[in-house]
Amino acid sequence: MAAATRRVFHLQPCENSSMSQCGYVEDAGYLKCDMDDASETHEESLGEEAFDTINSSIVSGESIRFFVNINLEVQPTQADESELPGGCGLLHTSRKYLNLKNFEEEIRAHRDLDGFLARASIILNEPATSLDDVLRAMLLRLVHDPNNTEPNCNLDLLMAMLFTDAGAPKEGKVHLLSDTIQGVTATVTGVQYQQSWLCIICTSKSLLKRHVCISRLVRPQNWGENSCEVRFVILVLAPPKMKSTKTATEVGRTFATMFLDITFRQKLLKTRTEEEFKEALVHQRQLLTVVSQGPTPSLQTYSISSICVQRPQQPLQHKDFFPVGKGIREDIARRLPVYSLDFTDGIIGKNNAVGKYITTTLFLYFACLLPTIAFGSLNDENTDGAIDVQKTMAGQSIGGLLYALFSGQPLVVLLTTAPLALYTHVIRGICDDYHLDFNTFYAWTGLWNSFFLALYALFNLSLIMSLFKRSTEEIIALFISITFMLDAVKGMVKIFQKYYYGNLGNYNTDRTSLVSLLGLGTSLNTSFHTALNTSLLASPPELASVSSRSTEHPSRETAVLSLLIMLGTLWLSYTLYQFKKSPYLHPYMREILSDCALPISVLTFSLICSYGFREIKMSKFRYNPSESLFKMAEMHSLSLGAIGSAMGLGFLLSMLFFIEQNLVAALTNAPENRLVKGTAYHWDLLLIAIINTGLSLFGMPWIHAAYPHSPLHVRALALVEERVENGHIYETIVNVKETRLTTLGASILVGFSLLLLPVPLQWIPKPVLYGLFLYIALTSIDANQLFERVALLLKDQASYPPTHYIRRVPQRKIHYFTGLQVLQLLLLCAFGMSPLPYMKMIFPLIMIAMIPIRYKLLPRIIEAKYLDAMDAEH
Repeated sequence: MAAATRRVFHLQPCENSSMSQCGYVEDAGYLKCDMDDASETHEESLGEEAFDTINSSIVSGESIRFFVNINLEVQPTQADESELPGGCGLLHTSRKYLNLKNFEEEIRAHRDLDGFLARASIILNEPATSLDDVLRAMLLRLVHDPNNTEPNCNLDLLMAMLFTDAGAPKEGKVHLLSDTIQGVTATVTGVQYQQSWLCIICTSKSLLKRHVCISRLVRPQNWGENSCEVRFVILVLAPPKMKSTKTATEVGRTFATMFLDITFRQKLLKTRTEEEFKEALVHQRQLLTVVSQGPTPSLQTYSISSICVQRPQQPLQHKDFFPVGKGIREDIARRLPVYSLDFTDGIIGKNNAVGKYITTTLFLYFACLLPTIAFGSLNDENTDGAIDVQKTMAGQSIGGLLYALFSGQPLVVLLTTAPLALYTHVIRGICDDYHLDFNTFYAWTGLWNSFFLALYALFNLSLIMSLFKRSTEEIIALFISITFMLDAVKGMVKIFQKYYYGNLGNYNTDRTSLVSLLGLGTSLNTSFHTALNTSLLASPPELASVSSRSTEHPSRETAVLSLLIMLGTLWLSYTLYQFKKSPYLHPYMREILSDCALPISVLTFSLICSYGFREIKMSKFRYNPSESLFKMAEMHSLSLGAIGSAMGLGFLLSMLFFIEQNLVAALTNAPENRLVKGTAYHWDLLLIAIINTGLSLFGMPWIHAAYPHSPLHVRALALVEERVENGHIYETIVNVKETRLTTLGASILVGFSLLLLPVPLQWIPKPVLYGLFLYIALTSIDANQLFERVALLLKDQASYPPTHYIRRVPQRKIHYFTGLQVLQLLLLCAFGMSPLPYMKMIFPLIMIAMIPIRYKLLPRIIEAKYLDAMDAEH
């Protein structure tokens, strides 16, 4: 029994048309096509050729597609031959489409042709009539070409690899080409093949580099069905270990795209010398490049340009910001019709998603509760109990509930953050220095902040954020991820300094001054995005209870256990997160374990630490019950001068809120997340102003959109599929359940957690929090393009993924762009991690300064078309 392998690439304008069987047998003569159905006349005759179904001189890249037949090879056995006499065999055929080469965007198209022209192997007027003789002549031409030396090349082996009958018994040979590309055109009756040219590709380990040979036959040859009038043969050879854009298939795709044009083939028939042949190739490249520059859809960017989902991309003008409230009205009109669906999707109907909603709610609960407790303890320490854990949890619950009910994009998660804690401490220092009432001054600062946010929303200033490109957003995102990891490491270092080396002198119980706090702030994530970072809590004065300080002694067991608990939390949470890719258990159980990775790991190692190692003392967060949870500030007790000072702080705070809210919302509404219900940037900004007005009056911590919680929330509600492209596996979101129930449920659970203070919430040790931060950082960089391009510097070119920028941008330009982004990242670190307080407070202004860097500086170093390609959507 003989089994054959065959892979055939085709071009076709319609992907839905039916495919006719393609093949040509060369054992006992030629199998002639039915000329009435699909045939080709001689290409030298001008006019309307029956064999070519493409009438225009240039083929549109939108109307024609390739498909590939891929077959598996099974070596025959002696038993097979004896069981099936007569030479019967099996031929496995499968087809796949390939896109036409875009000569405008894909730089490899030009480089493939340039490489061929530099050492061209062209055979004009080949007299051979047999396919074997033609291919052998082409291989001999490559072997004897001094510019294409291959010391380990075996001509017979290469010849055998071109066909499916290699190793098959003589009586069972089916002489078919293994790997080919052909052009096809869809018609109402089926598919018609372009039979005047054939592209044959082959991959061999004996080759060191890629080779291309083009042969023009003297007369059209009949080599079987769908190859009845072959006049041009293109042979592409390549080694298997190549960059994804340099494979034999990619090179064949370049030349096949050129040969689709009938006018181009007619021009090649008239050439007399190799130089004329090359000139025709160059001219065809120019024509294809011009066509690619024609009316094609513009690249969609990843940035917040989705604010203008109903408008084309164009420069902002003054009229875009008027009339007042226009953006808010558009947001409400866009989201109000689907408001009821935010509660019923996944609950009512066939696509039930109750299980996913429950697991996502638990994930959000733990992801919001832990930093809320941490920052509440920090605020309690910094404000002498004016803002404590209870108020922080109450503010988180109330603000989250209001946002979940009335926001335009309920998938965004609100939290208090480290920069907000820094602002709170600065306000406390000002109040102490000038003998002002803290609650009143805090309330006025929050009211001014809300006032400016309302102005931004009314005058549609969120449109300005469309100037932020994908690259800028990903710099910020990677900066946050890095600081998460650094904060966890710094917290663990402090634990080792106290417990392992016994440096107790560094941890006194005196009230921390402004300068010393800001010194500790170097272990904070000073990026305005870090909602989970509680590095300020890493210091025992913040987390350790007063009673435990008097009894704790330096213990190396505490330090070692803390390290193991942190790493164990990270390991368990990330292992469960990746468990959906494993082959174990039922797919539904794998998905549940993956969605519950965070709560399972936190609960597991909290119990291990609290019950398994009772004799080892671990620090607990600071907790002092509030005397009055809802007490409004006395707004009339401040002078006009103090109110004016609060306005200055409120303006800087509003800049932080403005960038934070819009940037996180843009990452949540990213095109690859495939959200369908629309955006509401202006309305959400106004809602944030309203929520923080109430929080300010009652002395509760401010909240705004948090990264990476919001994108992770989207991913938790998404249906994700793994896809393979050129051997590379990548994940893509198919759809997302856009619901308000998860954030609503998490906010309610945070409110009920007030009943769990101080026990059992104090059982959660600091190392578990550090492991949580590492987990959040690790999962947030999964889809960060900047991180992927930094990783390219350490990868072999053959391992490069076939991403859009790999195809469209030269490799050197990619690395230049990555280096410039790293420099901007270092600039953010210089300001965001500075020990000086006011450098941290002006951090939003540094983010705005990155806009002219992207639009003015970078285009002077890298061409604008390459910058746009790397900022484009995948």
